[in-house]
Amino acid sequence: MVVGVAAAGFAVFALLYATQPVLPQLAAEFRLGPGGASIAVGAATGALALAVVPVAMLSEVVGRRPVMVTSVVLAALLGLALPFAPGFGVLVLLRVVQGVAIAGLPAVAMAYLAEQVAAARAGAGVGAAIGAMVAGNSAGGMAGRLVAGIAAGPLGWRVAVGLVGVFGAVCAVVVVRALPPDAAARAGGTLGEHLRRTGAGLLAALSDRVLLAQYAIGALAMSSFVALYNAAGFRLTAPPLDLPPAVASLVFLAYAIGGVSSALAGRLADRCGRPVVLLAALAVAALGAVLTAPDRLPPLMLGFALVTAGFFAAHSVAGGWVGARAPESARGQASGTYLAAYYLGSSVGGGLGTQAYQAWGWFGLVGLVCAWFALAALAVLAARGPARAAVQPWSSPRSESLPSSER
Repeated sequence: MVVGVAAAGFAVFALLYATQPVLPQLAAEFRLGPGGASIAVGAATGALALAVVPVAMLSEVVGRRPVMVTSVVLAALLGLALPFAPGFGVLVLLRVVQGVAIAGLPAVAMAYLAEQVAAARAGAGVGAAIGAMVAGNSAGGMAGRLVAGIAAGPLGWRVAVGLVGVFGAVCAVVVVRALPPDAAARAGGTLGEHLRRTGAGLLAALSDRVLLAQYAIGALAMSSFVALYNAAGFRLTAPPLDLPPAVASLVFLAYAIGGVSSALAGRLADRCGRPVVLLAALAVAALGAVLTAPDRLPPLMLGFALVTAGFFAAHSVAGGWVGARAPESARGQASGTYLAAYYLGSSVGGGLGTQAYQAWGWFGLVGLVCAWFALAALAVLAARGPARAAVQPWSSPRSESLPSSER
């Protein structure tokens, strides 16, 4: 199980963002501006956002493992097809389908792991399994960007994206061979009964002020984060910096700090409370965005490191707040709604931010993302208030947190 979930996480998150580091090459080949090229990223994340809740509902009927395996295999096959896209429209269409396919992993992975461990009565196993999935998510997200970015310069974007597809295909074979069958039987009832139960939980997930604030925080923070990284390749490879694409792609090494900052944020939230840690994380991210403004590499790279650290800390705390606040009957729907908002932020906000860079330059983009971080901070303040009697939203049970690397 540990090998299977790690390979699944590595595959889908490498494939999801494989086009991000090659946006300048896509823009050059298809004669697009930065905003137009960013659709190659936003098409997949937007489709994922729209599909994650329906796919989670489907897994209640057909099972978790079939959804996860289909997700990884189909996403990898589409990754292998991307280099052969004859035009940008076909590329975008393939990315939409790939985003729907990828939705199967974040939609059901946590539920699958919980059921497997509960059936085996192996309390210690859940930590190893979740840790493996988070590690796979993190490594895949960073490795996919690095492989595509480094290979794009000498080999072109088609070969670069194809290499990520090959890695995804290898991981898919591992998933098929290693992932154990579902340990829990599906709940009985007709599809209509499943839909009614899910609808009731979704209504509860959408009627709580604190949960709504977390959805807004996830969407706004992800909008800022993806917008900056979408435009990073254009900024770093253009005058006055003029870095080669392979060197510019090293900016994605900043992702390594995300695992450290998210773990630290979880511990601090236990001691200081979620609102304080969330506000601090958003402030760090905004400071990092400001530091990227000068046309000098040292402050720019420090800025990206701070943006990354602050973003992942905020995502970890907000996701954990959702898991702790939601009623048990609506926990799955609340987590799914948070992920939907999060990836809609990646798609819509990331695209709008790249358009802002195209229209107003890097200073305009920095101003926009700082405004988004400020709105997220207002959402944190709006979420403060008395805790629901049955739930302790100020605690931070890690077992109920969303993986910080679902990004």
